[in-house]
Amino acid sequence: MNWGIFEALLNGVNKYSTAFGRIWLSLVFIFRLLVYLVTAERVWSDDHKDFDCNTLQPGCSNVCFDHFFPVSHVRLWALQLILVTCPSLLVVMHVAYRKAQEKKHQEAFGEGGGRLYPDPGKKRGGLWWTYVCSLVFKASIDITFLYLFHSFYPKYMLPRVVKCHLAPCPNTVDCFISKPSEKNIFTIFMVVTAAICILLNLVELSYLVSKRCREFVVTGKAQATPMGHHPGCVTTSCKQSDLLSGDLIFLGSDTHPPLMPDCPRDYVKKTVV
Repeated sequence: MNWGIFEALLNGVNKYSTAFGRIWLSLVFIFRLLVYLVTAERVWSDDHKDFDCNTLQPGCSNVCFDHFFPVSHVRLWALQLILVTCPSLLVVMHVAYRKAQEKKHQEAFGEGGGRLYPDPGKKRGGLWWTYVCSLVFKASIDITFLYLFHSFYPKYMLPRVVKCHLAPCPNTVDCFISKPSEKNIFTIFMVVTAAICILLNLVELSYLVSKRCREFVVTGKAQATPMGHHPGCVTTSCKQSDLLSGDLIFLGSDTHPPLMPDCPRDYVKKTVV
């Protein structure tokens, strides 16, 4: 697999991510992908060849190895890295779709027709939901794979010697795993980095949801203010209403709401200046 192309695609996610998302990407590339490519594949490259059992019975070593290693660590990690990064690619695809729609709109109506998306990469409306769902999926995938690792290898550790009594082994035989200490070190490292990635996803999710809730509460208060409370376009009230209507993010829309009818735009600009 060409990991370079895979890395180049994910680098496009960096510009549409928050600070927590950029830290997550750095962690995935430096501490998971590079460690996997440089060291993990080499450590597990000879696991089957060097799995020795103290018997000469044909097929016994193969049966015991398949029993204690139902799925290779490196293959599970490769599948985990692919699945955990796919939701981020959905964000890039959504932004690309927005840019295409904006281009079609401009070609159809010109500059006078306004814009569908003032900033296609801004996390508003549908893109906000896509980004939030991607965080949930990434955390869920990492949690699922940590559970699978724990199911296959209890406590994520490999013993030095395993006892096997499966057919066609004539009796209980001792089998020895190649480089168990080194494999345990890299396993714990990958498990810890996956746990940190889960924590970053949950923190970023909490940050986005709490920010949206605060903006929604402030917007509700602004809309609940009586219109008669702004007679003659009072300076402070008009300034506040204009800023709220122009800067807040609304749940179901990518556009800004109109200004308060009692506050002319040119008056507010002069007041703000």
